[in-house]
Amino acid sequence: LLNASTCSTKVPTRIQEALIITIGIMLGSTRLLGAVSSNTVRRLAHRSLSTTPNPVSQSLYRRENEVGPGGRCSNAGVKVAVFGGGGFLGRYVCCNLGTHGTLTYIANRGDDMELRHLKPSFDLGRSRFVFYSPRDRESMKEVIADADIVINMVGKYYETKALSNKEGFPYLEYKTNFSFEECNVDICRTVAELCTEMQVDNLIHVSSAAASPDSGSEWARTKFLGEQAVKEAFPWATIIRPTQLFGPEDRFLNWFANAANMYPAVPLVDGGNALTQPVYTTDVADTIMRVVDDPEEYEGKTIDCFGPADYTYKELSEFVFDITNQDPTVAEVPKSVMLASAKLMQYQPLPMVTPDLVELWSEDYLPPVGTQEDYDAQTGKDKILTMKDLGVAQTPIEKIAFNYLHRFRKGGHFALAGGYHGNHTEKSA
Repeated sequence: LLNASTCSTKVPTRIQEALIITIGIMLGSTRLLGAVSSNTVRRLAHRSLSTTPNPVSQSLYRRENEVGPGGRCSNAGVKVAVFGGGGFLGRYVCCNLGTHGTLTYIANRGDDMELRHLKPSFDLGRSRFVFYSPRDRESMKEVIADADIVINMVGKYYETKALSNKEGFPYLEYKTNFSFEECNVDICRTVAELCTEMQVDNLIHVSSAAASPDSGSEWARTKFLGEQAVKEAFPWATIIRPTQLFGPEDRFLNWFANAANMYPAVPLVDGGNALTQPVYTTDVADTIMRVVDDPEEYEGKTIDCFGPADYTYKELSEFVFDITNQDPTVAEVPKSVMLASAKLMQYQPLPMVTPDLVELWSEDYLPPVGTQEDYDAQTGKDKILTMKDLGVAQTPIEKIAFNYLHRFRKGGHFALAGGYHGNHTEKSA
């Protein structure tokens, strides 16, 4: 009746494929459907965000209870529970879920206004904010409820502390609220155990490319232990391991510009010679969305997310200051001296420097397997995937950084343009 070779060459390939699939469904013909590759079917099965038009009608591939054309004003037919939605990565994941028409349960351990910035991402009635305590399993069950997929992005780059009473002098002491062990291991284990107990279909756990039992950073060590705890409690979980994230709200590139404004000198641990390969946070959020689209395809898989190039911290500082036009003193500080300073600076609210960050900055923060070519050369069912395998392109840091770093320029980026601030010359009539 119809095959790819008899279709008019004037018709785009994807439209030809769609016609084959449509007629095959109408006639119940497996031969027609066989004319289209499994990769094509998988690609067409991905639901498109509203910003990514799909040439194939979404009506061809629907989950049970899915309603609408896909994207806004639609019901994606899947329920997702999110832990850590208020974090840097979490807001982008929630934005994708909302744009996608996904009914989302968002865990909130703060007050009602703490996550209000996430509400515009969702159509009315497509988000539910649930209060919980990480030390209360029952409240965590209420977050998960009847979700099909659970995404865990809980994390903290420093141990939160608070002043508490003490019997002896000086009558006050700093008490740790949530330690790295609790945040990166215990909570993750609890989420995974509850997913098993409540028979959740899929779990997506966000770890880190720096996770290692041999790291000098306790944060990195506990990230590794948390990853192992999740695999033990929920063996078919999908593990996402990004390198350092950059983006408008990051504590990465923004750190250099803020440090230049706050401190007499910008410190670089051991000269800033350690390597890092940062990844754009939107790329990681898109990768997670690909997994939400087809969770069974990535069950039990590990996906590493990293950018196209690596840099030293010294190179990154020069890159940032070139954009911001700041001219700070950059000090190459030995690790031992930096650790001593960090022990005092860690008590600041939202500390810029902590002893654990110093340990992390002194080590390479790179993809565990190596380059993209090393990942491509892997074979076997235990192959570690990358964003490339999910069709997500790596965004260079040079394309994004200016958009949110130029605000650190004195007078803004218009101050450098001719014709401003009385620098123009008027021609006589």
